[in-house]
Amino acid sequence: MTGTGDHEDAATYGATAQAAIRRPGRWWGRKGTAAKVESYTRISFHLFPVAQLVTALLSLTPVPARSALPVAGALLVHVVLGLRLTGQALDWVAGRRARPRRLLCAYMAWGFAGAAIAALVLVKLPDDPPATYYTACVGTYVLFLAFSCGLGVLALRTHRQSLVAVAVATFGGWLLGSSLLPAPAAAALALSTLLSAGGLTLASRFSIWLLQAVYELDEARHTRARLAVAEERLRFGRDLHDVLGRNLSVIALKSELAVQLARRERPEAVEQMAEVQRIAQESQREVREVVRGYREADLYTELLGARGVLSAAGITCTVTGTPTGLPRPVQAALAWVVREAVTNVLRHGNAAHCRIALTVVPAGPRAEGRPAVAELTVENDGVPSASDGSSGGHGLAGLRERLAAEQGTLEAGPAGKSAFRLVARVPVPADEVAESGVPGETVERARQELE
Repeated sequence: MTGTGDHEDAATYGATAQAAIRRPGRWWGRKGTAAKVESYTRISFHLFPVAQLVTALLSLTPVPARSALPVAGALLVHVVLGLRLTGQALDWVAGRRARPRRLLCAYMAWGFAGAAIAALVLVKLPDDPPATYYTACVGTYVLFLAFSCGLGVLALRTHRQSLVAVAVATFGGWLLGSSLLPAPAAAALALSTLLSAGGLTLASRFSIWLLQAVYELDEARHTRARLAVAEERLRFGRDLHDVLGRNLSVIALKSELAVQLARRERPEAVEQMAEVQRIAQESQREVREVVRGYREADLYTELLGARGVLSAAGITCTVTGTPTGLPRPVQAALAWVVREAVTNVLRHGNAAHCRIALTVVPAGPRAEGRPAVAELTVENDGVPSASDGSSGGHGLAGLRERLAAEQGTLEAGPAGKSAFRLVARVPVPADEVAESGVPGETVERARQELE
């Protein structure tokens, strides 16, 4: 049995968002795994044009300003286009916008134009360029073509298109260099372009593949949760069909028989309608039992389900203690605590470990008239900005109401730098014993697996 009907209100989310804006360091900790991978990928690719700018400017340092300014201007335009292409291409990969075709073409075309400007200004036009000019030309020339290909592949669909882009950058660089530079220099530039463009393309394609794999895994996790809800609904529907199907058929037959008898003014019609009334009341009772069975939480099942759900989410979960001997009302109240706590662990923060401990604290020899206390502790890490729980949403408020019905208490708050602890205590009367009887098949199996 999974899920809960308690949710945080919009005001809580608004306060959380404002707190995240005020504390940027905690903003990163609130992100999920997929969002963190996407943010890391975006930051990394946006640093590519910055690295291109810094490297090219360093190579232009020995060149006089009159010759370096045209190349630096072309480089700056290329960097700006690269930053815009990176953001739009990653949005396209995430499925948030259309593919930036025009920006891709403009970026790659300007890469060839920038390489041509570098070759013309630094090598072709000067009468006798010094060796430093050739060094600066090689650096800027290769950077223009390599980054045009390395960032351009972000907006390409297949690996084959990426290989074609590397081939075009290499051949185009050689062809352009042959028309402006000596043949040995053009061949050296083509080889450098092949190695640089190939390396950047490989890194880009691998990063995009990793990002898409994370997207798919995140979607699969959400799909699994939706399927679990759908399966629970189907099971509930089957139970209702089993309960109501036969009784409704009998009610239909007996009411039809009662109509026929009433038309003939037979006294048996009253007996048939009385039978219909009895079956309807019995159906109503059975439906209530089915609904009650879904609403009631079982502590054995909840502890086992918590360990399974958290393990499936990649969270190490340890469960200690057993509810054996606890009264049913106490177990039901603590089961709701487990359910809500596990939901919060999955929804908030980025937990890696979770500990669930159930203990029964005896009253002690001096505490006359005071009952023992069943104490349930749920503690998890990965919560960099844990609240004290006093002003939480409807989830914790609903738990306090349920525990108050059993004279219990709830404490929630930070437990260290990045941990959150929830403690529920419910008194156990000394003279109250758990209801006897053979547990159901699901509960018994859960108890055996816990123990």
